[in-house]
Amino acid sequence: MTTPTRAAGLDALHTFVPHAGADYRRDRNLDTGPGRTNVSGLSPYIRHRLVTEQEVVDAVLERHSLHAAEKFVQEVFWRTYWKGWLEQRPEVWRRYRAEVADLLAGDLPARYEDVVSGRSGIDAMDAWAAELVETGYLHNHTRMWFASIWVFTLELPWQLGADFFHRHLLDGDAASNTLSWRWVAGLQTRGKTYLATTENIARYTDGRFAPTGLATEARALDEEPFPPAVPVASDDVEGQPGERVGLLLHEEDLEPESLLAEHPSLAGSIRAAAVAADPRHRSPAEVSPAVVAFTTGAAADAASRTTDAAGRPATGLDSLEPSAVLNWAAAEDLDSIVVPYAPVGPVRERLDLLRARLAAEGIALVTVRRRWDGRAWPYASRGFFPFRERIPGLVRQR
Repeated sequence: MTTPTRAAGLDALHTFVPHAGADYRRDRNLDTGPGRTNVSGLSPYIRHRLVTEQEVVDAVLERHSLHAAEKFVQEVFWRTYWKGWLEQRPEVWRRYRAEVADLLAGDLPARYEDVVSGRSGIDAMDAWAAELVETGYLHNHTRMWFASIWVFTLELPWQLGADFFHRHLLDGDAASNTLSWRWVAGLQTRGKTYLATTENIARYTDGRFAPTGLATEARALDEEPFPPAVPVASDDVEGQPGERVGLLLHEEDLEPESLLAEHPSLAGSIRAAAVAADPRHRSPAEVSPAVVAFTTGAAADAASRTTDAAGRPATGLDSLEPSAVLNWAAAEDLDSIVVPYAPVGPVRERLDLLRARLAAEGIALVTVRRRWDGRAWPYASRGFFPFRERIPGLVRQR
């Protein structure tokens, strides 16, 4: 059970830091099953920014050199890279969302229900599907094997596999999840696929699984080209706060103290605060109870830690639906609402709808972006390896 609080995330970070160097480099690819201790378990906390990337990297580099902890630090930056890449290509997300909706509205492939229910007949896949549904987590190496078998052995649409993960992963986010599935399928890096093999699975599961009958070829999928990439905006604040400012946190960023510390001119002007979570918008299909419970629990934890300038506790909102936000804004007599910047994904979609409704009522929606994102995202314009060369310089910046 992953406890959805900042305190639990900081405890997990403290426990893992001693192992973030040589231990992680040596053992990170092993998947010995639930209860594993060779990985940090921090991803659900980082994904919701109960604990921030900056905090994680700082804590690790206080104990280890960047050289010693390079592999772990790179894993933290992979999530940042994916978000920056998708931020510059929002049409990739929009097309994926449309394709998922179309697939779910039609006749699903015959094997689909068996696979997601753990009845594929491949023991490894069935165990992984059960673990994902029960715990909301899969080891990163296992996610690659699962996606490869889904696409190339079972010949199921990659979009449905990405949707299955997104509905069940506690750490599921639009960029990392969608683009990782695209990479396995040979769409993200054109023509470069990932093929799961019996030998690799047996080796890195310590012999727990050695599935046979897997595809021996991985022919890359194809798709229509996308529009050119758009540059990342240079400003970390979009919009102009008014005189009666409210702070509205959402599930993409639930750590207000460090967010407002980066924007001190706002901190003293917050006359009301609220927190909302909308995990059910991850998919047209049902989002897992585990994801809903973790996300809403994380939002409740953030509300317990968030106050306005007068020390009043934050209000918990059931959703980002315009009516809920407008009722809160009216009750607090707000003329502007500040929100953490939401990267491309479901929360961004909700905020775009909300912005138009608020504007119609004369209320501005102001977004504030963390320096971590503003510094790193522009370098995610190409592949990860050019981005990786920027990591030493990025970690030196504050």
